Amino acid sequence: MKRKKLWLGLGTALLSLLLIIDIIAGFFFYNLAIDRNLKDYLVGNTDLEVSAEAMDVFIDGDWRSWAANQDFEQWEMESFDGLMLNGYYLEAKVPTNKTVVFAHGYLGTASDMALFGQYYYESLGYNVFTADLRGHGKSEGDYIGFGWHDRLDYLGWINRIIEEQGPNTEIVLHGISMGAATVLMTSGEELPSNVKAVVADSPYTSVADLFGYQLERMFHLPEIPIIPTTGLVSKLKAGYSLKEASALVQVKKADVPILYIHGKEDVFVPTSMTMELYENTKSDAELLLIDGAGHGEGIVIAQDTYIKKLQQFLNKYIVD
Repeated sequence: MKRKKLWLGLGTALLSLLLIIDIIAGFFFYNLAIDRNLKDYLVGNTDLEVSAEAMDVFIDGDWRSWAANQDFEQWEMESFDGLMLNGYYLEAKVPTNKTVVFAHGYLGTASDMALFGQYYYESLGYNVFTADLRGHGKSEGDYIGFGWHDRLDYLGWINRIIEEQGPNTEIVLHGISMGAATVLMTSGEELPSNVKAVVADSPYTSVADLFGYQLERMFHLPEIPIIPTTGLVSKLKAGYSLKEASALVQVKKADVPILYIHGKEDVFVPTSMTMELYENTKSDAELLLIDGAGHGEGIVIAQDTYIKKLQQFLNKYIVD
């Protein structure tokens, strides 16, 4: 009997220790990935290495000087939960009812989307709107939304654009990486008919899926029980769980046409996630997979192919 009690006590102590370790891990990974702070762990991450060709464009491309020379109008909006968010609007050179709304990637800012905005503005003649997502740039927020709360922020921005431009405005949502997940999560909401198309470049299926993938790849740790615990911490501190933040669930409700783009060599957000999203999209959907492109590199590695596909897609759903 004493031996049985001893083993029971040891087992209870071990389970308690594992529970404490799991809780600590949950807070650790929340602070690592979701809390608004410096993300030193991404420095030197080989999964984010880009080709020399892409690096030249990302760092020294003329899109940077183009953006710096444009007279963007700064907009502010209070979010549903009281954050002050910042957006930037550039009116087309020739009056038009067409506007592209951009969403940037993880740790990025609104200005990063000038890489795409220059084409929409100069070649397609669109008005351009781009925003700092919550927890980024000049927007408030002490956590990163990974697209989930951002989807509601983007509904607010969309309504602001319609108010400014009138009921005949036509809107395209275009996001990259986390921004792509943001516009996909937005697509599953009840959108005004003004939103005509969505372009999602390098999206993930859900935050839980992405974290699980990265947890194994970067830290060689199992998804269970760390991801559910981190999700509980995120729900407590940021107001959303990793599982509920799902682009996959949202595209199953989408009515707006979606163009998916992904590099075949992407190991940071695996190409298989875009394939799963594409196969489960309720609305009209098209897919472009780019040979030799890593994460978010498609616009550089295969610019002509990217632009041709984008223009063909937009021509189907945007009235001239």
